[in-house]
Order: sequence, then structure tokens, then C-alpha cells
Amino acid sequence: MHARAIAALVGTVAASAAVMVGAGASASAEPLHYLLPQVSASPPTTAYCELNYGYACYTPAQLEQAYNMPLLYRAGLTGAGETIAIVDAYGSPTIQSDLATFDAQTGLPAPPSFSIIQPAGPVPPFDATNSDFVGWAEETSLDVEYAHAMAPGANILLVETPVDETEGVTGFPQIVMAENYVIAHHLAGVITQSFGATEQTFPNAASILALRSAYINAAANNVTVLAASGDAGATDSELNGLDYFPYRAIDWPSSDPLVTSVGGTQLHLNAAGFRTAPDNVWNDQALFDSAAASGGGQSTVFSRPVFQNSVANVVGGARGTPDVSMSAAVDGGADVYLGFTAEDGSGVTPGWYVIGGTSEASPLFSGIVAIADQAAHHWLGPIDPTLYALGDRSPLSGIVDITSGNNTVTFTNSNNVTYTVNGFVAGPGYDMASGLGTADGPRLVAELALSSFR
Repeated sequence: MHARAIAALVGTVAASAAVMVGAGASASAEPLHYLLPQVSASPPTTAYCELNYGYACYTPAQLEQAYNMPLLYRAGLTGAGETIAIVDAYGSPTIQSDLATFDAQTGLPAPPSFSIIQPAGPVPPFDATNSDFVGWAEETSLDVEYAHAMAPGANILLVETPVDETEGVTGFPQIVMAENYVIAHHLAGVITQSFGATEQTFPNAASILALRSAYINAAANNVTVLAASGDAGATDSELNGLDYFPYRAIDWPSSDPLVTSVGGTQLHLNAAGFRTAPDNVWNDQALFDSAAASGGGQSTVFSRPVFQNSVANVVGGARGTPDVSMSAAVDGGADVYLGFTAEDGSGVTPGWYVIGGTSEASPLFSGIVAIADQAAHHWLGPIDPTLYALGDRSPLSGIVDITSGNNTVTFTNSNNVTYTVNGFVAGPGYDMASGLGTADGPRLVAELALSSFR
């Protein structure tokens, strides 16, 4: 499934008619949509969203400022010379024009290069009536636009795969093939993945271990791999794609020790992008009346990696997620431009939308990694050992601790039974709601770049 991009779509129906939609057998792969009143052709401002929807939305400039990225840009650190690979099933039929419109209306420069490849086979033609295609098209625009927004000088490589990734093994063989192609041909120094499948939906642990070749190859070739931690709080989707497990569960590949797991926070920003309150763990439970919060917890497949020995008192003997967190809340979502028309009941027509979820967080963090690669003059490879070493020196390390919020969720499954899965509470130091914390861009870039010389 997508690490479910949770979307508040700026559509054409009245606010009083807002509905949540999700169709098809693999509904867990689809974003959740709220159809909201029409806005102008320009990106909605925070004030507009708060007045009309009752929650905030943020432009690229605000998110850049929130992570202090302009300090890097003024020093010439924009990701220049680096490439971010973004992996999505199907892609979007309008992604090139979407990015061009996004750049033109937000004042961003076009990336030096924007390429699309399909190394695992040709992608089927876009089907506007199929919610799977529509959902991945939305995901693709979110991923491309916000990886580019954070590292405006980096090249963007969109890697499209021909099989929908839902739950379990489905779609992953093609993803692995495509990522191995990127790595073997040295096409990118960082790979971001805004998708994941619940560990318990795979046939067994061996089936996950058999799909790890791309991450093993990435580590051997100094490629950094990121993955969204999931959007269902302390649980995640069952194999039927409709229900959530009534107990704690997390996503793979986010749970893989060779992958940096990126969770979600809620930002509180003014119009200039400066904080009006500290970040907290993303949990939009009240907004969606369902599981909608930052994924995190203990793996049932992977034991605690060495780099987490310093937080063994939190994760126990298992791999814990997330490692770090970035903006993911819908109440504080990202302005995204979508240029296609859907016929799946979602109401998508060309225009600006507000999207959240850890699908936003992973591409945001990929921009920071690309800039760190530029600063180091080489690819950094797996960064988790460095992040945990830095976490011991927070906040001067560039990792800003998140100390409030939780990822507890309550939901009603198709059996009409309501469950609450008690999650994890953020506090000082590492926790499985926010990881080590969030990023101060300039400090973290400096520390990541310097770490390879120590």
C-alpha cells in the first residue's frame, strides 16, 4: 500500500458534503480523501485553509523555512549534482506538467533533470476509473514535488513499476527489480519509498528476507534508502486491505535495518514558515475518525540492529521504527498540484490539493540526504548508525527531539467492532512515536557530511 498519503482534496463540492472515499479490494492502497470547496488556481495559503477547512496547510516555502533550508540554499547547497530516485507504482500521466505547474506557481526552479524510467517493465496505461491508478498518481505528484522542494538543485529520477503494491508480496518483486537497476547503474545516491506493507501480511518472515536484495546492494554501493513508516499509528492494514490489525503492527520496508524509517510530525507554522509551537507526533485521529497517525513500533521480523543498542531500553530485542520524523499531518498538510482528471468517484480535477501522511515525510527527508551527499562530495550510504550516534548529542547534532504526542489509534473494522490500539508516547530521547526526532536542515547536513570523514 502507499504509506497512505492522506489527502484533503480541494475539490468542487460544498464543505458540508465532505466525504471520505476509498474503493476497490485494495482500499488500503488508496489515499483517504476529503472533498472540499473550490479554491483559486494558486496554492492555498495557511490562512485560507484555516478559515475554510479548520486546519492548516503549508506551501513549499513554509516547509523549507521550517527546516531552515534557506541557510543551505544561500551557501549553494541545493542538492546540485545529486539525484533522488522516487519509486512509485504506475506513476502519473501528468507528472511532468504537474511539476512544471508546481514550480511556476511556487517560485521554485525546475530541477536540472527530471527523468522517468520503467526498468521492471512498461506501466499499463492510466485508467482514470481505477482508484489504484488514481491513488498512485496522487502519490507520485506528492513525492516528486516535495523531494524537489527540499532539494531544488537535485536531479529527480521517477522510477515507475508496473504492478500495484498493496499488502504482502504483491508488487515488491517489480520494486526490487527496479531499485536494483537504479543501484547497478549508479543512477541515484538516495532512494525514497512512500509505500509499505504490514509485516504480518507476508506469508512468513522468509518471504520478506527474500525481497531484501535491493537494500543489501544499496548498502554495498553507498546508496541511502528511505521509507515512510506508515499512516495507521501503532497498527497497520490487514491483508484484505479494508481492516486494521487489532494489535500493534508496522510496515516493511520501513522496518528493514538497511532502510531509514521516516515517521510523521505535525508542524505549527505562521505564514513565513516559523514555528508558533513545537512539533508533535502526527495524529489526525480526530480529523478522520479512523486510524490516521504516524506509524511506529517493533518489528516481528528483524531483531534489534547494532545501531539501536543505545535505545535498547525502548525497542527491546527488536528493530524499532521510526528513526526520524518529518511533516506528515493533514492538519498542516502540503500544497500539492494534481493535473489529471479522475473518474473513480474521488472528484479529482486539475488543481491544488492538501496532502499529508508519511508519504510526505519520506520525500522531504530525501532532500536533506541529497544535500548532505552534495556537501560530502560523495554518497553517504546507510545513515542510521550516524543518526543514532548524533541522537546522543541532540539538539546540537541537527536532530530536534519531539517530546509530545502519541500514535494511539481507534478504528472500526468491517466486522463493526471498534478497536483501540495503544501506541507509543513521545518523550525525551528516542521513542517509537517520533524516533530520534526531526531535522534541523543545516546542522544535520553538516553532521551527515562530516560523519563519513570521522
